[in-house]
Amino acid sequence: MEAVVVDYGSKLLKAGIASPDQDPPYIIPTKMKRVLEEGEETGGDGTGNDEEVMVDTVVRGFVSDWDAMEDLLHHVLYTNIGWEIGDEGQILFTEPLFTPKYLREQLVQLMFETFNVSGFYASEQAVLSLYAVGRISGCTIDIGHGKIDVAPVCEGAVHHIASKRFEIGGVDLTNLLAQELQKSNPLVNIDISDVEKIKELYAKCASDQIEFEKMQNSCPPEQHTLPDGQVITIGKERYIVGEALFQPQILGLEEYGIVEQLVSGVSNVASEYHRQLLENTMLCGGTAAMTGFEKRFQSEANVSASAIRPALVKPPEYMPENLARNSAWMGGAILAKVVFPQNQHVTKGEYDETGPAIVHKKCF
Repeated sequence: MEAVVVDYGSKLLKAGIASPDQDPPYIIPTKMKRVLEEGEETGGDGTGNDEEVMVDTVVRGFVSDWDAMEDLLHHVLYTNIGWEIGDEGQILFTEPLFTPKYLREQLVQLMFETFNVSGFYASEQAVLSLYAVGRISGCTIDIGHGKIDVAPVCEGAVHHIASKRFEIGGVDLTNLLAQELQKSNPLVNIDISDVEKIKELYAKCASDQIEFEKMQNSCPPEQHTLPDGQVITIGKERYIVGEALFQPQILGLEEYGIVEQLVSGVSNVASEYHRQLLENTMLCGGTAAMTGFEKRFQSEANVSASAIRPALVKPPEYMPENLARNSAWMGGAILAKVVFPQNQHVTKGEYDETGPAIVHKKCF
C-alpha cells in the first residue's frame, strides 16, 4: 500500500494516499464532539446540552487534545482510507513551524504504539509547500486558521533563526469581521459560523492603503440573507480582513505587516541567499486565496525597503487550483514518494530500539 500523508491544522485535517498532483481526498474539521462521561463537568459550554461538548483537537497549529486526535486519526485511517488492523502502512505528517520536541515525540509514539504503523516520517510545512511548486529554496508565508508562519527555506531546510510565528490567523480575522458587521448591523445576531462563510464570499483586499481608506468612506453596500432569513448589509467591512494582514494595528498588534516581516526575517540569512529566497516567495493557506490578496502583496513588495523585491512563485500548470490551500499536503505527497522507497523514514525496529527520540535523528 502507498504511504498516507496527513496535514492537520487548527481548522481542518487533510489526508489521503500520496498523490502529488491531486487535492487531498479527505478534508475534515479537527473540531470534534465528545460525549461526557458520567459525573464529568461540562465546563460551561453554553449549549444547553450537558451530554456532549466541542473539543478543539488542534489549537494555533499544535495538537492540544491527544485523545481527540487519536479518535480523529482512527476514523480517517481505518474508515476513510481503508487500513486494516494488523496491516497498517506507512505515514507522513506535515509539521507547523517551531513544533516543540515533546509534541513530535508524542506523535511518533502514538503512531507506533497505538496505530502500529510500519514506517513514519515528518517534515515541516514550509519545506513541503515549496516542494509543491518545484522549489527547494524560497520563502513561505502560511496564513493558517490559528497562526501565521513566515519561513525562509534554504536547500530544503527551514532557517529557524530567520523564521517568525504569529499567534493570529484566520480565526482572528473572522472575529474581526464579526465585530465590524455587528457595528453596522446592531439589531442582528450573527452566528460566527455564518461570519466565516461571509468572509469567504465577500472578503477582498484593497490594492493599497489609499484605496482601503477610500473604501471606508465610499464602498457600495450589498445585502446578504443569513440562513435564518435575517438580512444584513455588507459594505466597507469586506476590506478590513485583508488590510489587517498589512496593518496589524487593526487587530491591536504592534507588529509590522507581512511583507515587512518577510523582508526582516530574510535579512537574518547570509546575503548571498537573499535573492534566491525573496524571489521564490509562496503564499499558503485559505486566506491567501482572498480576492486581491496576491496583487496587494506584490504591490507592497514592490515598494518595500528591501534592495531585492519579494516575488511570488507561479505554481506549475499541472497542479490543482487549490494549491495555496493544500500545498503542504501536496508537498508531503511528493516527499513520501522519496523517503519511504529510499528507506529514509523511521522504521518500527528503529523506534523499538531508540524510542520516540528517534524522530529528531531521522526527521529533520
